[in-house]
Amino acid sequence: MELTVECQKRAPGSKAGVLRREGRMPAVLYGHKGAESISLTLDAKDAETLVRKASINNTLIQVKVPDIPWSGKALLREVQTHPWRRSIYHISFFSIAAQSSVEVTVPINFVGEAVGVKMGGGALDTVLTELQVQCDPEAIPETIEVDVSDFQIGDSVHVNELKLPKGVVAVGEPDRVVVSVLAGRGPSGDDGADESASASE
Repeated sequence: MELTVECQKRAPGSKAGVLRREGRMPAVLYGHKGAESISLTLDAKDAETLVRKASINNTLIQVKVPDIPWSGKALLREVQTHPWRRSIYHISFFSIAAQSSVEVTVPINFVGEAVGVKMGGGALDTVLTELQVQCDPEAIPETIEVDVSDFQIGDSVHVNELKLPKGVVAVGEPDRVVVSVLAGRGPSGDDGADESASASE
C-alpha cells in the first residue's frame, strides 16, 4: 500500500501551537539530503487520515513539498501524540529515495488452524506478531505469512526458519521463537489428562 500526502515548508519562527490552531500539523522530513532535515506542515485532517491508514515504519508514502520543490517516497517514522488527549501533534517522515536498503517493521500473519489446537486441545502461542527486517525500499512486504496448519503440540518455528521474500532479511536474534503450540490444560489447571488417571490407581 502506498499513500500520498502534500506538505508545505514550515516558516521559520512559526509556533507549533499556532499552527495546530490554524488546522496545520507540524512535521519533519529526514533522509532526503543525508543528515539534513527540513521542517514541514501538513493539513491536520490529512495527517489524521494518514495515521489511520499507514503503519509506522512500514507503509510507503509519497510525500510532495511543492514549495521546495521536492517529491519522493518516505516511511512514516514516528507519530507523537498528546500525553492524555491522545491527539496527534507531530509527524516524522524518513525519505527512502537515497537508501539502498531500509529497516522496517512487518506484521506477521498466521494462516490456518493448527492440528494440535483443533484435534489435540492445544493452544497457539504467538510470541511475535511483527518482525524487524531489512530490504530494498521498493520491496517492503505488507505482511509475512506463517502457515501453522500442520503444527502439532510442541511444534514451534523460529525467526531463522521463516520463509521470507527474496531480498528480505530478518534483523535481530535468529533463534527467537515466533509461534508454538502449547499443550492444553485440564479442568483443574494440570497439564493433560494422564495425571488424573494415574491418581485414581
